[in-house]
Amino acid sequence: MSLNVVTLVGRVGGDPDVKYFESGSVVCRLTLAVNRRSSKTDQPDWFNLEMWGKTAEVAADYVRKGKLIGVKGSLKFEYWEDRNTGASRSKPVIRVDRLELLGSKRDDEQAASASYDEF
Repeated sequence: MSLNVVTLVGRVGGDPDVKYFESGSVVCRLTLAVNRRSSKTDQPDWFNLEMWGKTAEVAADYVRKGKLIGVKGSLKFEYWEDRNTGASRSKPVIRVDRLELLGSKRDDEQAASASYDEF
């Protein structure tokens, strides 16, 4: 038996990057900052999210930078070869199956005025 489930709640790091394909498919990519508690300060961990289909359309319509969201999905790795060096590269991506829009309108307005420095 194997299990690959990721559940995160955090704030969106930037407006969604949405792409529509001729086939009718749609993909939405965004980053999510999830605060990690430490003894001195709260430092965010950054996650790359990928959504497809109806979930991607909802994210494109309702998610903006600073929005508090919850996601459930699975961890995958994207692999590629660096164009300049030829080195093999990879990055973890959360493939989102379920998206929850959290927080109130007031919460969204306050979050939009706060900023996260993205790597």
